[in-house]
Amino acid sequence: MFNKKAGIIAAVVLSTSLLATACGTNTDKTTSAGSETSKPAKQETLRILSGVAGGKTPEENVLFEKEVERLTGIKVTIEKPAADYDKKLYAAISAGEKYDLIYMGKGNMDVLVDQGALMPLNDKIKASKILSDPKVIPTKEWDMITYKGGQIFSVFNKSEGGTLPTVRQDWMDKLKLQQPKSLEDFYQVLKAFKEKDPDGNGKDDTYGLSTAGLYDIQGFMSAAGVKYKYVIDASGKRSIPYATEAAVPIYEWFAKLYKEGILDPNFATNDSAKMRELFLTNRVGMVTYWDAWVGLFNNMKKTDDPNFKAKAIAGAVGPDGKIMLRRGDPSVWGIPVNAEHADTAVKFLEFWHSEKGNILSTLGIEGDDYTVKDGKYTLTDEGVKHGMDHGAPFPNNTNFKNPIGTLPGAIEGRQVIFDNNATIENPTKDWPSAEKIVTNYAFQAMMGKLPAADAVKKMNDELKAAKLID
Repeated sequence: MFNKKAGIIAAVVLSTSLLATACGTNTDKTTSAGSETSKPAKQETLRILSGVAGGKTPEENVLFEKEVERLTGIKVTIEKPAADYDKKLYAAISAGEKYDLIYMGKGNMDVLVDQGALMPLNDKIKASKILSDPKVIPTKEWDMITYKGGQIFSVFNKSEGGTLPTVRQDWMDKLKLQQPKSLEDFYQVLKAFKEKDPDGNGKDDTYGLSTAGLYDIQGFMSAAGVKYKYVIDASGKRSIPYATEAAVPIYEWFAKLYKEGILDPNFATNDSAKMRELFLTNRVGMVTYWDAWVGLFNNMKKTDDPNFKAKAIAGAVGPDGKIMLRRGDPSVWGIPVNAEHADTAVKFLEFWHSEKGNILSTLGIEGDDYTVKDGKYTLTDEGVKHGMDHGAPFPNNTNFKNPIGTLPGAIEGRQVIFDNNATIENPTKDWPSAEKIVTNYAFQAMMGKLPAADAVKKMNDELKAAKLID
């Protein structure tokens, strides 16, 4: 007998099903015992471990996650440890935690590749119209992260600049100084910053140069053609040029600056923040830091000191007529071998290198960091504080033009790095141990506590005894 109630229910179900189909509802279909059941498609998700990309605060990081979801449809969780990122990264991988994407520097990547913890990405990059486009990621850049056998285990996070001397150009102009080229030129400029009252306050309270320890004196070591960290020759022999006789004249030069009060006496104990503060408060005329900070320095001072002008300059010319500067280690995204959503991770990377991704990684979050009206982008007060850096202030994408523009002096600083073919450093897994020895004796030489030749000999002997060089 026909059940009228059941017939009505069936008709409603059928009508609802047809309506859903007609409206294009996105459904997954599963078949069981000849019957077909519809269910909503599951939203794509990603779990990301990040060192830099994301919001500037925990609260803004939540907004950043929502912005990624708005722009891509992918629901992301971005974990940004407040400190000790490398420790967190290694602990998570060792414990088998499942992340779909991890941020890392090249040193981290070297370790994880050696452990077999990262997924090879050659096929995924080749299959991606975006990631394989040389206008998005220049072909030459891939050489920096390609391993033996041509294997690639990551995709770039951003285009790295480098470190170089940054000078108070307004002081240079006031004292009628020319851009230095030789080590002697640098000495004369720094001496003038110390002795000729460049800030005009009538007090003897300025230094020529400040650094944050040995970070980063490469622009001066350039005068001797000496490179930081390891150099490995064709036979595999390891050396650390800072621990060779070639570096002795540069240590002696620093000792002269230190003795004459030209070098900030606290250089050995400074952190980067203290060094930056000296530069921003008219206490020092030159620092050694990242090219991107040229623009940030100028941006920070444009309101309270319109005459302030930071400028990136090349280092000292070496014996071969070239300048040796340091380019930053590539910062990259990798997909762990135990990632649950590798294909979705690739979609995120394609987004990250698209125009929308570039805007997010630079300007930040619409409505929080910037607004758009009639096609014009304007930074909010928060956006100004964040300096147009939410993980990639300079994207790899050569097609991208920042709609607000770049901070004054930033592009010129990067050009100095690229014009001089700055190269990345080679730390190897032994560098943390070697660095302690190098730093100890370098400081003694630079402060005149040991003759430079003696300091280098002791440095070299200890490195060899510890089997840190060959």
